[in-house]
Amino acid sequence: MRNSIRFRLWSAAAISVVIALGAAGVGLRYLFELNVERRVVSELTVDLNELIGATSFAADGRLSVTSTISDQRFAIPLSGHYWQVEDLATHNLVRSRSLWDATLALPGQATGGELRKAELTGPGGELTVAVLRTITDTNGRAFRAVVAEDHRNVEVSVGEYVRDLAPALMVLALALMGAFFIQITVGLAPLEGLRVAVRNVIAQRTARLDVAAPAEVQPLADEINRLLDAQEKALSRARSRATDLAHGLKTPLQVLSADIRTLRKKGETELADEIEKSTGAIRRHVERELARARLAPGVSGKAACRVREVAAGVIAVVKRTPQGKQLSFEIDSTEDFMAPIDEGDLSEILGNLLENAVRFAKSLIRVSASATAGEVIIAVVDDGAGIPEAARHAALSRGVQLDSRGGGSGLGLAIVSDIVEAYGGRLAMANAGPGLAVTIHLPRHD
Repeated sequence: MRNSIRFRLWSAAAISVVIALGAAGVGLRYLFELNVERRVVSELTVDLNELIGATSFAADGRLSVTSTISDQRFAIPLSGHYWQVEDLATHNLVRSRSLWDATLALPGQATGGELRKAELTGPGGELTVAVLRTITDTNGRAFRAVVAEDHRNVEVSVGEYVRDLAPALMVLALALMGAFFIQITVGLAPLEGLRVAVRNVIAQRTARLDVAAPAEVQPLADEINRLLDAQEKALSRARSRATDLAHGLKTPLQVLSADIRTLRKKGETELADEIEKSTGAIRRHVERELARARLAPGVSGKAACRVREVAAGVIAVVKRTPQGKQLSFEIDSTEDFMAPIDEGDLSEILGNLLENAVRFAKSLIRVSASATAGEVIIAVVDDGAGIPEAARHAALSRGVQLDSRGGGSGLGLAIVSDIVEAYGGRLAMANAGPGLAVTIHLPRHD
């Protein structure tokens, strides 16, 4: 699973979404808190200006606040909203009722009359947001006014915002995950087409990758096609060399056969038998390689032939043999029934199967062809004695003859098996009661 491109892309997308939305959540929280603090400072500035307008020095020089701020929270003890005015000359204080008997610890005295923002410690030790300003009247007397609000009010607003923001970010994360899923699925869809094309090549339905791939993948498909072409040429050369080698060995074998006859005439029968035995083994190998070399190179789904037409041609040849003349033949197939196999390969299969059937049949041999949803079935059935179940596996082995009649080489069924396997099919044998039914199953390439 970890080697899957889809899994890697999905994991990278999920991690990216989590990191991006996490960073966005932190950033949005910070911006909202900053905005809330600005709003609080703005409101505190209004209260501060109102407080400064209500503050003055009496005739006796004492600092007084002639009227209270309109916001009633300043009148409630420990409400979280406080104001304080300090006479800078005498350090006498005038405080809001909300401070009760506490005071706000102010920073060092500010010069000038500019507005300052500060973070102060409240009466309960809590953090507060404050604005303060130093005012000097025309007589040179100065006081410092401050209005503060508990920072927990800001934190409550931020907390409520985060609670509302979290579900929205989760919904956004799900939406992005869905978008990434669609993007990954659409982006990897051409690879699925490439996989199907490769599977068709492996199953020998096609000889090359027949797929329209994206620009990023097409060079890979082209290289694979070049590799397949080179492999096909190499196989063709190998088959040619095998054929040349087999044909080259035929002449020495014929010479050895003549020598064997000469030895027999001289009475050296034992030596002749030993040489003939070795020669027979070599001849079987040669015939097998010739049969394998005749397999159509680059077997693909384009190979097809008419079963009835091929079977009729093979039967016509078999009927000319002494044993074939004594038998009846039937073909159970329509004229246009097609099999996914090269005509020459099907002729090789039916030739070997009919040659075996002729040796064992009593009166009738039947060739039939049918199809299912996934395969084409071709069967050759005779009415002979059949083959015992224990001997059927041995019958497919090269060089094994279950009966010596007819001078066969023992390669017929083995050659048939090789050809059928080359097309991705299978060979089966069963007693037909009476007789033997040899069936080949070839995959359909519709």
